[in-house]
Amino acid sequence: MTDGISDEPADVVGLLTERIEDRFGMGVDQLKAAVAAAPTANRDATDVVKWHGLLVEAQSVLERAEDDLLAALQTQPSEVDDPTMDLAHRVDAAVTTRDGRAVVVKFFLDPDAPGRKDLAAERLARLRPRTGPAVQTSAPHRPGGVPAPASAVRAGRPAR
Repeated sequence: MTDGISDEPADVVGLLTERIEDRFGMGVDQLKAAVAAAPTANRDATDVVKWHGLLVEAQSVLERAEDDLLAALQTQPSEVDDPTMDLAHRVDAAVTTRDGRAVVVKFFLDPDAPGRKDLAAERLARLRPRTGPAVQTSAPHRPGGVPAPASAVRAGRPAR
């Protein structure tokens, strides 16, 4: 991948931490403190801090799982036993979790990511008061002056 995340999987957290610091112009610890002080001031910062924390946690789980697997493999003969395979599956699951969280952090860092502009518009729409009814309140107009059947009007859907 060209985003740098998959090219250097061992330092995903470091790479994204740098990107967070560049984007917000402060260290992650400062950003965490700012978000803690005013969690609603900048929704992007709040989301990034939350998911960065989850990413750091997932990286820690992955490192412990890798250490456990390595220790088990060093005591194994040429065949891997079931408990060691379970450790390998644990490492795989931890990588998947870490990478998924990295993708979420990357998403929140990119204001032009697909879906981000729609999310911003949706957030704005929630802040604006409604100016009219949310649903149609009258029977739909039918071409040719033919009224809709009463059953369709009662059900709230136009007849076909």
